[in-house]
Order: sequence, then structure tokens, then C-alpha cells
Amino acid sequence: MAAILAGVGTQFPDLIDKPLAWSVAVLPTGRSLAHSLITASLVITLARTVSRRYNRSGYAVAFGIGYLSHLAADGLHPVIKGDFASLTYLTWPLLPLPVSDTDKSFLAHFLAFEFRPFTLLEFGLVALALIVWWYDDIPGVRGLQHLLQNERTVRE
Repeated sequence: MAAILAGVGTQFPDLIDKPLAWSVAVLPTGRSLAHSLITASLVITLARTVSRRYNRSGYAVAFGIGYLSHLAADGLHPVIKGDFASLTYLTWPLLPLPVSDTDKSFLAHFLAFEFRPFTLLEFGLVALALIVWWYDDIPGVRGLQHLLQNERTVRE
């Protein structure tokens, strides 16, 4: 279960910000509310509080590591380029958001996608992570299967 929560944490900022910015225009950009360290601190603290209540502190740690690794990965390219002004989303709303030159829609972002060396590195890291996950007997999925089997048993 911790592996699943870590995986959810890695996607959490995009699952919140992208649809709310690109589909319903509630947020100003696809990197704003959930990409802010302020929001991350609040969400991780809430996860920690809930997980402690159920004696599952490791779950909040896993989610928090996933969440913070997403923010670190998003900031990696600007840091390598020395473009620190592009990192202001990490402190939103205290600092203004970086200006985006892509229209606010999923289609516009997908059409603007380009395979660059850094993108290929990212895909390579995902492939490596999947290999390690597979080699480690797919943690998280086994726990989920166990939970589903227990739920079926309870229903019967």
C-alpha cells in the first residue's frame, strides 16, 4: 500500500493543477496550487495526521516522498538551466507564477510536446524505476490484491 501511495504522491500535483487550470480554468496555470511547497506542507501534514490516527505513519511518509519528488523533478530542468525565476510556482501565492507561452488546454500542451534529450532521460528514469519495481516483486499491487480479496471474502 505504501508503494501505491508513493505513486499517487508522485502524480498528485498534476492531478490537481492540470485539470483545474486547463479544463475548468479555476487555477491560473498547470503548476500553481498543488505545486506550491505551501500546499504540499499542508497536504502532507494532513496525510500525516490521518495516517497516525490509523497507526499507518509509513503511508504518509510514502505519499510525502512521492509528492516532494514530483516537485523536485519539475524543478530539476530549470535548476540545470539556471532559470531560477521559473521556480516561483514553488512559493505561490507568495510570488507570482512564471509566464507560460502554451495555451491553457490539454490539447495545446500535448501538441507542443517535443522529444528532447532531457525528456528522453526522464523516460529512461521511468523505465529504470519500472524495472526496479518489477524486480522487487511489484510492491503495492500485491497489497492491493490482498485488500480486494479480503473485501470479496467479507461480502460473501
